[in-house]
Amino acid sequence: MIHWLKPPKSSTIAEYVECYWMIEKTSEFDSNNSPKLNPDPSAHLILSPSYQTYSFDIEGNIIKGHGCHWIYPHHKTFQLDHSKPFIHVGIKFRVGALYSIELHNYSHPTLDRVEEVTPDIILGVDDISWLIELAKNDPEQCCNQLDDLLFPWIKKSKQDRHSELVRKSLQLLDTATISELGDKLFCSQRTLERSFSRVTGFSLKQCQSMNKLEAMLEYLYLRNSNDINWVEVALMFGFSDQPHLIRYLKSQLGLTPGSYVKERGLTIDVYGGISSL
Repeated sequence: MIHWLKPPKSSTIAEYVECYWMIEKTSEFDSNNSPKLNPDPSAHLILSPSYQTYSFDIEGNIIKGHGCHWIYPHHKTFQLDHSKPFIHVGIKFRVGALYSIELHNYSHPTLDRVEEVTPDIILGVDDISWLIELAKNDPEQCCNQLDDLLFPWIKKSKQDRHSELVRKSLQLLDTATISELGDKLFCSQRTLERSFSRVTGFSLKQCQSMNKLEAMLEYLYLRNSNDINWVEVALMFGFSDQPHLIRYLKSQLGLTPGSYVKERGLTIDVYGGISSL
């Protein structure tokens, strides 16, 4: 398994793209065949060979396709089919970035969807086999090429008052309460919530909850089972008590803390996050 994650080289691209990443599974590699993507407010563009198939199970709704595809922001957990060898090069966009980029001319983000796409629409090239080979052999040069390919598309981006307000709120979301954000940004709570929903598709509370979940699962993933004190974890991540944490995990992942310890390798975000493969 090859897995790397790197930020864009260009500061212009970095305003809209959080990172590039690559994972590959070969026939010799034994790994979890059904990992899950946690709820994520970011969109990912997945670059894959045209012959390569993909399958997502979204609460019993199976979405299948082949080649390159979008994974749009989602508040549901996606289960993947990694039973066959594959390779993906991914572009993880910043929260709300697609609102500012001239894409499909939509006024409200698409959520909880996977959509097949041809690479020429975004990158201006039909054949990406050379880019995938470059990702395998020279990640730094691959990032340079992705910057160059994305630039003509991203330079068309436009900021408006809604996207500017959301950008500022995202910088404060993990350090301030939602009720404080309006005062800090000199606007009403209603104005802030409406702009946030318009740009991201989520409420402030939903996005804050997803950020908390990602931070907590990363914390747990890096610790041995015997070292996890669930009472301490609950307090550390802002839950009133352990039962509150249990209810939260069950609602987000369908797992209790005990079940999560056994299956945590199955629930870590493997696209643009921590690899569980």
